[in-house]
Amino acid sequence: MELRPEDLDVQRLGACRIQSPISGAHFVADGDRVVLHSNPAKLQSMLEKDGKLLALEKAGPREKIYFDPSKLKCGIVTCGGICPGLNDVIRAVVLSLYHNYRVKTVFGFPYGYEGLTYRFGHTPVELNPAAVSRIHEYGGTILGSSRGNQDISEMVDTMDRMNLGLLFAVGGDGTLRGAQAIAEEIQRRGLKISVIGIPKTIDNDISYVERSFGFETAVSEAVESIDAAHTEAKGARNGIGLVKLMGRESGFIAVFASLARSDVNICLIPEVPFSMEKLLENVRARLQSRGHAVIVVAEGAGQDLLGDTHERDASGNVKFKDIGLFLKDRINAYFKGAGVDATLKYIDPSYTIRSVPANAYDSAFCLLLGQSAVHAGMAGRTNLVVGYWMNTFTHVPIPLAVSARKKVDPDGWVWSSVLTSTGQPRDMR
Repeated sequence: MELRPEDLDVQRLGACRIQSPISGAHFVADGDRVVLHSNPAKLQSMLEKDGKLLALEKAGPREKIYFDPSKLKCGIVTCGGICPGLNDVIRAVVLSLYHNYRVKTVFGFPYGYEGLTYRFGHTPVELNPAAVSRIHEYGGTILGSSRGNQDISEMVDTMDRMNLGLLFAVGGDGTLRGAQAIAEEIQRRGLKISVIGIPKTIDNDISYVERSFGFETAVSEAVESIDAAHTEAKGARNGIGLVKLMGRESGFIAVFASLARSDVNICLIPEVPFSMEKLLENVRARLQSRGHAVIVVAEGAGQDLLGDTHERDASGNVKFKDIGLFLKDRINAYFKGAGVDATLKYIDPSYTIRSVPANAYDSAFCLLLGQSAVHAGMAGRTNLVVGYWMNTFTHVPIPLAVSARKKVDPDGWVWSSVLTSTGQPRDMR
């Protein structure tokens, strides 16, 4: 479907008439935009077509805001799997609400969307600067998290009863779809409640968002596992190091971790199919030429070789079979059958990676992302996710953000760089 300029329009609760309490800030004008394309030819063709540019609304503080901070109550939920930086985002939202806008009532709802329904009996937690002062030093989320859909009406009932004006939903694709459904129910009831999404996906796979928090930390941690696999592989005759990394449908972690270490000889991602025959041929050729090999595989790669489990998790995601263990067994069996004495070491650091605290760069990114989310909500924006595009924080309508999953382009320069670095063939089918 062709993208239209109106697809990038951001929903608003109403006119902003209240003077912002922020002093000394560089305020963003409502007309400030960030173009989707930097290619001059594409920009020119859009102008020649209808005179309108495809551009996202720029994030940041507005001089006039929608909500009266003295009367506003806010809520935060964290959903889905844990990810480096969750606590940093919670802290950034709370501190910005308190110190920038003087909002004194902020609730954290335990265990994601479960906390907004009455049936689980979770008690909201009051958040203030003292409560969040040191949480960025720890991994995970102080609010807890969960997967699965909850009753939209019940959640909106809770927000209405508590007189919430602003909800921050921190999560990935499923969480954002839930936030969209909540925003639509709020609009149907004629309520004035803003819903702001903050993109949390360690796989970095949300559309029209260049980078999500936790991704850089995940790549940095993944590199340590690749270093260990390389050391193990070099230490044995015909040594093979096999590392499985996160990436259900998008292989960004595997790609950038492989680029960070030229020691990787084969990188396998969901976007690029491969056959066991070609893979085994390449591993054997590598052992014959160099005596060792390092393989990095994203968890969603090669699922066509394993067969559908027909099982789904609480969020409706297909349960994948373990490609890492599958490759380990098949590679070992292949070399044993060929009479080759090979030693394979398998490393799966997935849960270790996602549970660590954010590194310094990610932590700073989380702060700016959380602040941008607060600015968006205070200005009466709703049904949007705060994004990052062309080195600028932006407002992305949630329907657009969840319209498709961002993936590695097999014909793009990033994957081409991986092929150049690893030396693996472009076609491994």
